[in-house]
Amino acid sequence: MKRTRYKEIETLLKVKIQHGVLKVGDYLPSENELCTNFSITRTTVRKALDNLLKEGYIEKKHGKGSLVKERRHSLGLLNVKGFSEAVGMNVNTIFLQEPAKREWSTTTSFRPSENELKANSLHFEQLRCVGDDPVMLENNWFADLELKNIIGQEFVEGSFFKTLSQKYLIEVTGSEQELRAEYADERTAGYLKIEPGTPILHISVKFHTNKSNLNIYSELYCNTMKYPIGNSYHL
Repeated sequence: MKRTRYKEIETLLKVKIQHGVLKVGDYLPSENELCTNFSITRTTVRKALDNLLKEGYIEKKHGKGSLVKERRHSLGLLNVKGFSEAVGMNVNTIFLQEPAKREWSTTTSFRPSENELKANSLHFEQLRCVGDDPVMLENNWFADLELKNIIGQEFVEGSFFKTLSQKYLIEVTGSEQELRAEYADERTAGYLKIEPGTPILHISVKFHTNKSNLNIYSELYCNTMKYPIGNSYHL
C-alpha cells in the first residue's frame, strides 16, 4: 500500500513539473506540507522525492528543500536541451511541413520495428536558422501508435520534445546516432543556401522514449562552416 501511495505522489509531482505548474527553480512543498496535504508519512514522501531525484527532476538543497531542476538527458553526442545552445546563439525554426501522414523513409539509417512499420508513419520537416542563416535541415518520422491526435496541434514553444513531455507525459530516454560527411544535394543545398556539392554533416538519430511503441527517427543535415554544432540539441 505504501508503495502505491508514494508512486501516486511521485506521479502527481512529476506531472506538475512536466506541465510547468512547478517550474525550473521552484521549490516543491516541504516534506511536512506534503505529509499534511496528502495524509502520508514522511517515509512515503521521501520515497517519492528520492525517485524524482534519481530521474533528474529535482535536486536537494540543504536546509531549503527540493528544487525543480532543468533536465539534461545525456544522449551521446547530442542531448535534449535547446538548439540555441548547440550553436551558442539565438535561433528560429521554420516549419517546412507540419506533422502529417507520410510513407516511412527508405533512406533512414535506423530501421523502424515491424510493429512501427505496420502503423501509420507521421513526418514533419523543419529548418533551423541563426538570424537569416539556415544551419540545419531536419526530417523526423515516428509511428502514430502513441500520438494519434498530434496532427494539427501546435508544438509547445515550438518544441516537439516539450510537446511530448507536457501534453503526452512522454520522455526521451536515450538515442542511437550515426555521423557522416556528405555533399549537399540540390534540395538540401537550396534550403541551407549553399552550393550543391558543398560538404555538410549528416547526423542520423533514433531517439528512444519511455513508450516502447514510440521512437523518433531524425535525419539532420548541418552546415557547420559558420556555426559549429555542439553537444546540445532538441526537436
